Amino acid sequence: MTGMSTVLIVVGLFFVGGIISFAKQKMPTSLIVLVSIGAVMCLGAGVLRLEV
Repeated sequence: MTGMSTVLIVVGLFFVGGIISFAKQKMPTSLIVLVSIGAVMCLGAGVLRLEV
């Protein structure tokens, strides 16, 4: 696992935590969708960069 893939996965998990927090606070749906797209992109990029 390279350093960049680790960073991307950690940032993606941070965004997932933000999604859960925003949903509990009843934030606007558009904001939750925007953060979820960012989380999926970060997690996807991190997984694709894994050297298995």
